[in-house]
Amino acid sequence: MGRTRFCVEPAGAVEHVPVVGGTKNPKVERIVALAPDLVLANREENRREDIEALEAAGLEVLLTDPNTVAEAAAMIREVGARVGAAGAANALAERIESMLAEAVPGRGPRVFVPIWKEPLMGLGGAAYGHDLIEQAGAVNVLRDRARYPEVSLEEVAELAPDLVLLPDEPYPFKEADAAYFAGVAPARVVDGRLLWWYGPRIPEALDFLRTLFGEGKR
Repeated sequence: MGRTRFCVEPAGAVEHVPVVGGTKNPKVERIVALAPDLVLANREENRREDIEALEAAGLEVLLTDPNTVAEAAAMIREVGARVGAAGAANALAERIESMLAEAVPGRGPRVFVPIWKEPLMGLGGAAYGHDLIEQAGAVNVLRDRARYPEVSLEEVAELAPDLVLLPDEPYPFKEADAAYFAGVAPARVVDGRLLWWYGPRIPEALDFLRTLFGEGKR
């Protein structure tokens, strides 16, 4: 969640930022007391009852739900226009759209992306991370499955991925976890923010993944 009344603090002055809870347990009364001009919420991360409580308190809430890279670019434009940063937002969106125009989805390695270990869950279709992976040139082996399906290691092996990407969030996969997938495919730990955090990281994420998937084709 965010707000459009900004206060620029010196580096290291995080202690001055009001604490209003997390995505699943926001302190609605504290947010209302801050009187933000705009609250940014996300359909997947924030609870419906909290969003409705904020709206009932008279706050304007912009509910975001980008499930593709193109939708994320459109969201950036919308947020930029709402917070008085249209120029910077449009420039970023145009850069992303230019990179998408160069995309050749589906010609790189077959990739499995686990998002949790016990139970084992993977990245399915109809999700931002899925589209990012495919716009970067790979094939998501769970592309025809639900958004975040629960799977077995045997099922994943049968799908014959060429590469397993181990994001360090939401589950904190580490190098030691690569051995768990050794019988499936080579595994590589990656910065989870590149896979899930849409916004200024998108161009970096596309560059990184295209380079990584390009190496897999050699």
